[in-house]
Amino acid sequence: MAKTESTLKNMVLTLLVITCVAGASLGGMYELTKEPIAAAKAAKQQAAIKEVVPGFNNNPGDEMYELKSKEGFDLKLFPAKKDGNLIGVAIESMTNTGFGGNIKIMVGLKPDGSIINYQVLEHKETPGLGTKMDVWFKTDKGNQSILGKNPKNNNLTVSKDGGEVDAITAATISSRAFLHAIQVAYETYTTNQGDQPVASNTSSEEGGAE
Repeated sequence: MAKTESTLKNMVLTLLVITCVAGASLGGMYELTKEPIAAAKAAKQQAAIKEVVPGFNNNPGDEMYELKSKEGFDLKLFPAKKDGNLIGVAIESMTNTGFGGNIKIMVGLKPDGSIINYQVLEHKETPGLGTKMDVWFKTDKGNQSILGKNPKNNNLTVSKDGGEVDAITAATISSRAFLHAIQVAYETYTTNQGDQPVASNTSSEEGGAE
C-alpha cells in the first residue's frame, strides 16, 4: 500500500508540474502575440475604413465613437475628414439574422447619407452562396448594386420583399441579413444625429458616445 500511495503522489506532483509549465508557456505565448495580433487587427480595420471612405487624411480611429442600435448592437463609427472637413463616416455594423448567424460589415456613408462602399468583415454564411455578398452588392448588374444609393430615398430590401435590390441567387436569407446590417448602420447613425444633416457632425461629444 505504501508503494501505491507513493506512486499516486508522484503522479499528482508530475501532473501539477506539467500543468504549471503548460500554463506558464501559454501565458508567455499570449504576451508575445498580444501586440502583433492587436496591430494586425488595427491595420485590417484601417484598411476597411480606407476602402469604404477613401480620400481622408485624418486618423478616423482617433475620433472613433460608439452608438448602440435599437437591436442592442454596439456600433463603431469612424469620422473620415480631409483637411478638417468631414467627407463621410465609416460604420462598423452587424446583424444576427444571417443564415449562419452574425454578419459584420464596414459601410461608408457620404455626408448626404449615400452609400460609398462596403466591406464584409465577418460572416459564417454558406461558401459559394452567402459569401458572394463580398462583391454582389457592388456589382453594376441588374439591381444588385447598392453603391450611391441612400437608405432614406431607396428601399434597400430584396425585391422578393418589395424592395429595390436583387438578392443573391439561392441566398435570400443572407441577402436580407446583409441589407439589414446596412439599415442598422444608417438608422443608428441618423437617429443619433437628431436634427443635424446626415454625417454633418460626428464628434464624440455630440455623437452620443458612452
